[in-house]
Amino acid sequence: MINPFKKKKGLGRGLSSLIGDVKTTSENNKLSISDIVRNKLQPRKNFKKENLEELSNSIKERGVVQPIIVRKSSNIPGKYEIIAGERRWLASQNAGLHQIPAVVIEADDLKSLEFAIVENVQRHDLNPIEEAQGYQRLMDEFGYDQEKVAKFIGKSRAHVANCIRLLSLPKEVINFLEDEILSQGHAKVLVGLDNALVFAKKIIEKKLSVRQSENLVRLFKNPKKNKSISNSVNLRDLEETLIAKLGIRVAVKNKKNNSGSITFNYKNLDQLNRLIEILKSNY
Repeated sequence: MINPFKKKKGLGRGLSSLIGDVKTTSENNKLSISDIVRNKLQPRKNFKKENLEELSNSIKERGVVQPIIVRKSSNIPGKYEIIAGERRWLASQNAGLHQIPAVVIEADDLKSLEFAIVENVQRHDLNPIEEAQGYQRLMDEFGYDQEKVAKFIGKSRAHVANCIRLLSLPKEVINFLEDEILSQGHAKVLVGLDNALVFAKKIIEKKLSVRQSENLVRLFKNPKKNKSISNSVNLRDLEETLIAKLGIRVAVKNKKNNSGSITFNYKNLDQLNRLIEILKSNY
């Protein structure tokens, strides 16, 4: 049988390392599907339907290759709580199995959370918000700092810090990330912005790349570069719309008598040609 605890290259601590820290009470054991409950500390909340169906079909053909890892439930007598392998457990139910191979270990809440995070990060199963919430939980509930999380998970401290910063985004933007409407690259650009939701909606509406999103945000992060822009909210919204559509800096200046000017600032001939083509095609 394939070693279910084989350490994957690149991680600070693999399952093989973690399993050595705890007592294994039963190996290669088969447990009833109905005797197993979900892990209350599981960082992963979303399971893609199509991926579950693919795994279910594989299990129907080959069975469960890797046993799940469980511990005895502390609040439900006779039940076992999943530490690692919830997706295999769900897929096994869909495949019509009544039993699943499992390894029973002794683990406290910290060790249970560590197992869940390591497995999901190894398999790239967590979305950016789930990953960030897992790291934050290690810090809030178990006294980890960012340096310790980074060393434990085998990632850079900057990676951990950037993940956790995503949790500061507005709830609506976090939902966009969880629903994969926005990428993590887009979300990083929005961290720290007072109007992050406005920019997120514009990025989605205009289908901007990460680079285009960075350029859009950069124009409004440095007011010294936008001295000609009016303080009028309506004019600012107009400028943002034009910048998102054209991909170049636009300044709208309005005088008290409602006369004024619109200035397009291009950096190269490609931007100029793009502006000319847009004007020709629309007017």
